[in-house]
Amino acid sequence: MLFQRVAVIGVGLIGGSFALALKQAKACGHVAGAGRSPANLKLALERGLIDSIEGDPARAAEGADLVLVSAPVGQFGKIFEKIGGALKPDALLTDAGSTKRDVVDAARKALKKKTAQFVPAHPIAGAEKSGAAAASAELFRGRKVVITPLPENPEAAIEKVNQAWSSCGARTSRMTPEEHDEIFATVSHLPHLLAYVLVHDVAGRKNANELFSFAAGGFRDFTRIASSHPEMWRDICVANADRIGAELASYTKKLASVKRLLARRDARALEKLFDEARDARESWLQKTWAGRKPGS
Repeated sequence: MLFQRVAVIGVGLIGGSFALALKQAKACGHVAGAGRSPANLKLALERGLIDSIEGDPARAAEGADLVLVSAPVGQFGKIFEKIGGALKPDALLTDAGSTKRDVVDAARKALKKKTAQFVPAHPIAGAEKSGAAAASAELFRGRKVVITPLPENPEAAIEKVNQAWSSCGARTSRMTPEEHDEIFATVSHLPHLLAYVLVHDVAGRKNANELFSFAAGGFRDFTRIASSHPEMWRDICVANADRIGAELASYTKKLASVKRLLARRDARALEKLFDEARDARESWLQKTWAGRKPGS
């Protein structure tokens, strides 16, 4: 057994799935849960995601061998401050935040000498659903988890966190916090922002009801991620605003070039663009999603 006691701060889709997957893999003993919603924690307990509910993060972290913080990244600073003093010397702390530079800064500020116990991570397994009701032991199976170690992390600590995620069925990789935020601004943060903006734009039009009544599969698929947790994505966009802003500028430039093609009714250039985009997407699907459907 990897861990006798695990604490999960934020028992939602990610935190709840992590706890359930560890338990099913027999990689942990007791799982204590903490969070803001008593109703969600009660459901997590009823579903067997956790074994006990603690009133605050510090109580949950007391005596834990591993602590996972899985909350909106804007809360991390306060959570780190609360649990820092409760961490035992050999405890490990990790997270599931979708941004890393801000999380690392918050950890250094709050944990100080205990920063070496914090091994940042990001599971690439989100969904538009949230809460303990959406948790699944299969969520991380075959999915990537990015670990962004700190210079002060002992290799043994990094490996233990790696083993925790591997026990959940995940495939792990490493990169720096800076690399992480740059990459995910492109392939995750920007798409979510665009989906939210498109739905907001349509909803704000005078004929919104008519437009939505005719929206079909294409609109549904493109905007699926706009059903994601607003608070979580607010915090992600604020934390990674510089990288997302750069990506948005690049995308805006690309849209401007497409607008010129439309103005010229340049069928050949448009078809070439569509062909290249389709081929790139099909290649990505074959390499990344072989054997299962995207979103599964």
